[in-house]
Amino acid sequence: MSYHYPVIIVGGGQAGLSASYCLKQRGIEHIVLEKHTIGHEWRSRRWDTFCLVTPNWQCQLPGYPYPGNDPYGFMPKDEIVKYLEGYAASFNPPIKEGVTVTKVSQMETGLFAVSTSIGEYTGDRVIIAVSGYHTPKIPRLAERLPDAIYQIHSSTYKNPESLPAGSVLVVGTGQSGCQIAEDLHLAGTQVHMCVGGAPRSPRLYRGKDAVEWLDKMGYYDISIDEHPKKETARSNTNHYLTGRDGGREIDLRKFALSGMKLHGRLRSINDGKLEFQDDLQHNLDRADTVAENIKQNIDRFIEKEQIAAPIEQPYQPIWQPENSELSLDLAAANIQTVIWSTGFQTDFSWIDIPVFNGSGYPSHDRGITSVSGCYFIGLPWLYTWGSARFSGVARDASYIAEHITLRGRASASSPWSVVNEFLLGS
Repeated sequence: MSYHYPVIIVGGGQAGLSASYCLKQRGIEHIVLEKHTIGHEWRSRRWDTFCLVTPNWQCQLPGYPYPGNDPYGFMPKDEIVKYLEGYAASFNPPIKEGVTVTKVSQMETGLFAVSTSIGEYTGDRVIIAVSGYHTPKIPRLAERLPDAIYQIHSSTYKNPESLPAGSVLVVGTGQSGCQIAEDLHLAGTQVHMCVGGAPRSPRLYRGKDAVEWLDKMGYYDISIDEHPKKETARSNTNHYLTGRDGGREIDLRKFALSGMKLHGRLRSINDGKLEFQDDLQHNLDRADTVAENIKQNIDRFIEKEQIAAPIEQPYQPIWQPENSELSLDLAAANIQTVIWSTGFQTDFSWIDIPVFNGSGYPSHDRGITSVSGCYFIGLPWLYTWGSARFSGVARDASYIAEHITLRGRASASSPWSVVNEFLLGS
């Protein structure tokens, strides 16, 4: 006994909901299968003080622009969840929550078979909307830490009070690592941080948020095909900054001045001692260079468009690492917790459809794969910078929905005038 739909969407986050909205607008029957509940990733895999790093005005899900009264603010976690819940309530998507999809494959008939925790489904089309952040990535190096050290991934961190008393080592300086280090630092915790090669971004520059300048410059409309780095841009580390307390830059040098201990990349762990690479200066300088390059691009745009904007002086480093320690004794430093802010691995092993490249990443063109009827949405740089964000997923959802609509019209064997749900063979 199988349930059949013209389109099955796997995943009910912002990407899956956006696809549902666009399909519903076109009168295409479908179902959304969500493993947890709407807003789960934001509710359960973010820390208590988490907030968006992009301004609220960039929240532009299809048919549902930011509805609040603080467009230049940054929504905290609870408001993000409410935004998604409000979006779903605005158009009532055909979603089933608490449904785990265990396998997606294609049958000889061309239909897609979707095995779930509540039964079997088939669909003429399938849209995979599960982002690209699946399994927390922790290096095998972690096994060399003493058993007494409490270890967590950044996705499970909640607040300073939830950690054992003592100092904390944060490994990784992407957005999560820097914001978590700041959260701990502001709470008075002694933080040691392994600084990697992640870039940083300015927040306010010449009278506007840098995001607003980049939007005016058309950066967020650049497609992956137009990007200088092409497809390699999909693996870029996000620039670190924060929307906390109204938004500000994160300058690790300022943290160092106020007591945070900065180190280079973690190289090895032996007998309770940490060994670091001698690259702290290089990594800090590199992050600063990226931030300054963004400012210089904004400067050129302002000059070209003859925009009246206040002048700002170039950034001057306020702290330099001198004789940085290349080793650290865990016990002497009283480090009781290690937070691994080392990203995620994708896991598409449950999809048995030949659409992946040698790295296990979906091969697609704007979410359309080489297997007719199989689509992806919500992946980083699926088409533009905003594809995995509230700001750009609407464009992708509309494009895929229109592609499905046109194919449906061209195929007399797949009419859209079907009932919501029926049993095959009944």
